[in-house]
Amino acid sequence: MYRDRVRHGRKTGDPRGKREISFQRIVQLASAALFNGYVVGFAKGKIFTGKSKAFCVPVLNCYSCPGALGACPVGSLQTVLAGRSHFPFYVLGSLMLFGIVLGRLVCGFLCPFGLVQDLLHKIPVPKYKVPGKIDRPARYLKYVVLLVLVVLLPIFAVTKGGVNPPYFCKYICPAGTLGGGIPQMIANPQLRKLAGFLFNWKVLVLAAIVISSMFINRPFCRYLCPLGAFYAVFNRFSFYQMHLDESKCIGCKKCERTCPMAVEVTKNINSPECIRCGKCKSACPEGAIFSGLGGQREQGKEVADRV
Repeated sequence: MYRDRVRHGRKTGDPRGKREISFQRIVQLASAALFNGYVVGFAKGKIFTGKSKAFCVPVLNCYSCPGALGACPVGSLQTVLAGRSHFPFYVLGSLMLFGIVLGRLVCGFLCPFGLVQDLLHKIPVPKYKVPGKIDRPARYLKYVVLLVLVVLLPIFAVTKGGVNPPYFCKYICPAGTLGGGIPQMIANPQLRKLAGFLFNWKVLVLAAIVISSMFINRPFCRYLCPLGAFYAVFNRFSFYQMHLDESKCIGCKKCERTCPMAVEVTKNINSPECIRCGKCKSACPEGAIFSGLGGQREQGKEVADRV
């Protein structure tokens, strides 16, 4: 039975004290491998162009990544909006389907860049909690990014050459820089000769997020990710829900102290910021927190620790 946490003590009956990999981490790794399974592309620096590239994956996963087997929904949305020839029914429909069924479980379990941030936060450096008066308003930035950079600018901001750039992908997206830009630069010497201010800017943005991820839990997910903003809208009424049994809660707040997104679990367990990672369930000493599709109660402490 896999748990939603990495045990910090020793395994029962195992004197060597090996650590168990969490169920969340297994799913994250499997998801990253599935969405970026074209291994040949990394070796040759070539973008996969098979039929699966016509389908959007549910997470940020750059189209230009040499291993990407599907299309990034944010990049696809910007492209369709920039064309202004038809409404992006397919892209929005796909995103809404994932949002309605899973909400931000997509962020907690399926996003490769979420995995990158989780691993970076495990680096043994001092950890910091962003003060509430800064954290709460800063969380609205991702909605601004979604509305302005992903929707409005690709529609209305036309360059002198008559082009509507995918502004978020071009100027911000750290997942694209990490998964697409850097591997392409490594594999293609000609591209390295053409690298200029824009690529250096994107690397600077990525470096800032990488460094901040070591000190703060998931800063990109909290403050900048437009896809997280989109899925956050569905969190409260998605099929997959978190639940708190108030009759069992003893108010110890261990769930809130362990939450990577600083959600006030006892007040708003289905907050738009909740990524359904399950760490609050594992931390609860009374088994008062549970989750699932359709709101059905999972019985027993051992079951309540699983997703």
